[in-house]
Amino acid sequence: MTSLQIRRAEEGDLEQMMEMIDNSRRMMRAGGNDSQWVNGYPSRDIILNDIHCDQSFVATDGGRLVGTFAFIIGRDPTYEEIEGGTWEDDAHPYGTIHRMARSEEGRGIFAASIDWCRRQATSLRIDTHAANATMIYLIEKHGFEKRGVIYLADGSPRVAFQMLHTGALCEPMKRYIDESILPRYASFDEAHRRNHAEAVIQNSLRLASHYEVDVNMVYAIAAYHDLGLCEGRERHHIVSGQIIMSDSKLRQWFSEDNLRVMAEAIEDHRASSGAAPRSIYGRIVAEADRDIEPLKIIKRTVQYGLGNYPELDREAQWRRAVEHLHEKYAEGGYLKLWLPESDNAAKLRELRQIIADEDCLRQHFDRFFDECKN
Repeated sequence: MTSLQIRRAEEGDLEQMMEMIDNSRRMMRAGGNDSQWVNGYPSRDIILNDIHCDQSFVATDGGRLVGTFAFIIGRDPTYEEIEGGTWEDDAHPYGTIHRMARSEEGRGIFAASIDWCRRQATSLRIDTHAANATMIYLIEKHGFEKRGVIYLADGSPRVAFQMLHTGALCEPMKRYIDESILPRYASFDEAHRRNHAEAVIQNSLRLASHYEVDVNMVYAIAAYHDLGLCEGRERHHIVSGQIIMSDSKLRQWFSEDNLRVMAEAIEDHRASSGAAPRSIYGRIVAEADRDIEPLKIIKRTVQYGLGNYPELDREAQWRRAVEHLHEKYAEGGYLKLWLPESDNAAKLRELRQIIADEDCLRQHFDRFFDECKN
């Protein structure tokens, strides 16, 4: 079986799903597990409710249904208290896997389902009966860690497991940002369009690979870092932080503490800030935003001048560009670098050589001025 696909379950799948549940119940009994899935659980009504709530999924192979499971994002009341251990990062939103079953010929269902779930949430939880040795083996084999014992509503105990995987991007979060957030950059000046935000995202992810951080937080911080330009440049870092805190959609994937750290990182990214970023996330996005490519910096300076001061003629634009480049990038400028893993330091030395050579700088300015004007 090499072509398993996961999709949402539909009412028309119900009969086959119940057959798979019956098959898995028989497998439990054959393995000596007589205590799980008793008294008609999970019933047709439970599975039908899962379908209606869009939290039921099926695995297919060549169009044939071979597996099913429920995946629910949000706090599970039976997981609020745990005996004999603790949850890691309990404030973080998580997804819970329930009611997994397969057909007689189904193979690889667990691996395919977990792989799919990993792309939907960065924290996963699952539980099973202590007598379900096969499921416990699969759970631990695929990277879950035992956390303790939880109790179902009827008081039955279950062994509970958790998987945190902050090194993988959550697909729904990324899709939301790519489709709903990044398009907002289209209304900004040429130097701060979507391509700039995407460059900061990629630079941030490269830097993040050197640190133990949540790449989903890194991705979102970089994507939101300049949205405050909608209210002007002077306070854009503050407004950008407010925007990310007010986006209720993000609470599907991040806790309030996560969002606070993310907002602070955005507030701290501005190069003219005199203070060091308050967290590694702030240092990452600040360093990534520098993106020091000498000619790109000069071109963006020209673009910004033309976009924000269109009334200035060539010579006035030249004076503005020189003043800005000296104030920010020259020796003694306010730009600061924060992470040694970046190659910004070498690029900054190269840029400073150009700034120090006024004839060379003027040649670049004139070329970019003409390009951008036309």
